[in-house]
Amino acid sequence: MGEIDFYDAKYYTNRELSWILFNRRVLNEARDKNIPLFERLKFLSITASNLDEFFMIRVASLKDMVNAKYQKPDIAGMTPKEQLAHLDVAIHEVVELQYSTYNRSLVPRLKLNGLQIIGCHEELSKKEAAFVDKYFEENVYPVLTPMAVDSSRPFPLIRNKTLNIAALVRKKDIGEELEFAMVQVPSVLPRIVELPKTKDSVLRIILLEEVIERNIHELFLNYKIVSAHPFRIMRNADFTLDEEEAVDLLEEIQKQLKKRQWGEVIRLEIEEKVDKRLLKILRKGLLVGNEDIYEIGGPLDLTFLMKLYGTSGFDHLKARPYVPQPIPALMNEEDIFTNIRKGDILLHHPYQTFDPVVNFVRKAARDPEVLAIKQTLYRVSGHSPIVAALAEAADNGKQVSVLVELKARFD
Repeated sequence: MGEIDFYDAKYYTNRELSWILFNRRVLNEARDKNIPLFERLKFLSITASNLDEFFMIRVASLKDMVNAKYQKPDIAGMTPKEQLAHLDVAIHEVVELQYSTYNRSLVPRLKLNGLQIIGCHEELSKKEAAFVDKYFEENVYPVLTPMAVDSSRPFPLIRNKTLNIAALVRKKDIGEELEFAMVQVPSVLPRIVELPKTKDSVLRIILLEEVIERNIHELFLNYKIVSAHPFRIMRNADFTLDEEEAVDLLEEIQKQLKKRQWGEVIRLEIEEKVDKRLLKILRKGLLVGNEDIYEIGGPLDLTFLMKLYGTSGFDHLKARPYVPQPIPALMNEEDIFTNIRKGDILLHHPYQTFDPVVNFVRKAARDPEVLAIKQTLYRVSGHSPIVAALAEAADNGKQVSVLVELKARFD
């Protein structure tokens, strides 16, 4: 045998295609019938959330390279343009598998277990339709801001990741010319709308975009609705920072985060069997190519399944919640410092409780013998007890130095 050339591209898998394989493994958990049904919903939701971030950062980065005419191959021997071509095929396959899992496996099984997702508003009974119309009038209509496009009104600026409904409309009195109109599905309202219980005790739900689509004529009273379809866009959210030039890194990151809403459109998701005239208008207005259009056979943005997981009354279809175990070395009446003086204590998270860590920082913040606290923080929750304790320590006159990771993706 000759000496192996470890620089040979045949020994490597492209980083981005490897990530797609990872997300498919997560998707396999959603397809596994041995896993509790509601846990499978969570896994499918996670694959959708993962894919969103992958587009906004990794696919966006490759597109930037192609636009900059960067042609150097990666360690697997693929140029950015070749990577995008392979990803186009791989991602479309993943999306098709996501919706096959949703439509053919999860939705029917949910119905068998007493939870029915109404796929389109035409499936509503008369009683349910009346409920939905009243719900729209009282709760949804006041929040909506419909927009129309004509010679005096330009194509609207659509925010990243928002769910919208696009429509082709025609003036009732004049008649022939088609116009484009749209309305954003408000994120301030719950996307899942529960319908009144039926005699068979099945919980039926409908998604907010279907409620709006059913009543969209109420938003454009002088128009006839020719067609209406939900759509969603993904924008380039990758950004680079010149840390040497930035006077204040936190302030610079805050500025860049705001720009994420308005980057180049790199993906358009739209309802399957969309009116081709409507799709043409969206393509032109959003400057998006055919390869970046995904026609979806089901509800857009499957991350709503994580909210569906929280629906009460289905605990038997979920995994038993895990309770983190206590730390044996701390199961006594002595304070944290006394226990630490006895010797090293190993904490194993998330299997063991995190409470001792929080209590340790709180105790240190209040202990007059503690003069300084120095630590690193990578990720914290929105209302972090650790941050609150550190602030309390600073207020108590202690020296507090904390290294914070500002560039963790999407935190």
